[in-house]
Amino acid sequence: MKRFIVSIIAFACALCSISAQEVVDSSLVGQSIINLLPSRSKGSAADINLYQSQQVKQNLDKFVEKNKDRVISGYRVRIFFDNKQNARSASEAAVETFKKHYRGVETYRSYQSPFFKVTVGDFRTKSDAMVLLRSVKNLFPSAFIVKEAINYPSTDREIIYEPDEPELTETTDSTRVETTVLL
Repeated sequence: MKRFIVSIIAFACALCSISAQEVVDSSLVGQSIINLLPSRSKGSAADINLYQSQQVKQNLDKFVEKNKDRVISGYRVRIFFDNKQNARSASEAAVETFKKHYRGVETYRSYQSPFFKVTVGDFRTKSDAMVLLRSVKNLFPSAFIVKEAINYPSTDREIIYEPDEPELTETTDSTRVETTVLL
């Protein structure tokens, strides 16, 4: 009888843990709902026009400007994390390499004893950060997503994360990294 009760409790706990896992629809990662609307130019049978008052955009811009120093919880992509003797110069090189290839994406370099860290981007959702992560994995293979306090990300610009110029670059440890990006 005790085994039966214990097995039922274990089964119930297993069901709870399965339902608590976050599921991300990978086909929608990085997609804007506006871009998913049907239109004749995309080959659909109908057009959906979205009209928004200019006042809405102005109020949103005012809100963001007023709260630009405020931070919110979100995600960033960590492209560098090291504590070796040359970590400071290597972190500076990582920032320069990233800025050279991904213009318009914010970079943050920090030192938290004994580690130098470089994180990039400001994303509200993990799926948005995954889009950039997939793009930078060729250039920074050890990159990963971290949850941090972020600045207000831009709401009205669509960013396509592709390197500006795919090229062969020399890294600090004399290995060659090819920066072709597959999206």
